[in-house]
Amino acid sequence: MLRVYGSGSPVRLFVAGIHGDEWRDTSQLLLDVKPPETGTLAVIPMVDNGEYISTLDNNYYTGPGNPILEAIEKLHPEVYLELHSYSKENYARLTDDDRLSKEGVPAYNELKNGLLLGSVPPYIRLGSFSMESLCISFEIQRSNERSYQFAAELVEVVSECKTRYDFVVYLLEKFPQQAIKAIENYRKFYVL
Repeated sequence: MLRVYGSGSPVRLFVAGIHGDEWRDTSQLLLDVKPPETGTLAVIPMVDNGEYISTLDNNYYTGPGNPILEAIEKLHPEVYLELHSYSKENYARLTDDDRLSKEGVPAYNELKNGLLLGSVPPYIRLGSFSMESLCISFEIQRSNERSYQFAAELVEVVSECKTRYDFVVYLLEKFPQQAIKAIENYRKFYVL
């Protein structure tokens, strides 16, 4: 169910509970998020809690992920955030430097406490947003309270971002090495 807080620009869209049982680790973050001081924040705390279908599968967005596309078409957000969760045993696959050649998407980067930062799937990034939009994904490590708490902090940071540059400046100040790596991954995949 889409919830909208505030009004005007910039418009931000945050989604969680994207597939499988991820909602257990992500949905509450969006239920607890505070409305931004300016602009609009739209949240979908649970997109789908059914069978796990990868967001890298284009059929995801024409099936269970269709509410995301409908919200994008309705709201035209400038800031888009997906919240996912992962098990420790998937850490190496998600952060693998060869992930681009193996899975078609750049590797995630760990910011701290097991929280990973990455981009959103190409299908939605390239098909639904301008290159100026901020489109990011956080992967929260399951059963890791510190990862969850740090994710809550970052959700609040992103909820106040007006442009992608606001978030880039935040990253460069707080996590310079990870920011540089994220920018490199972005340029490799989306610009070249």
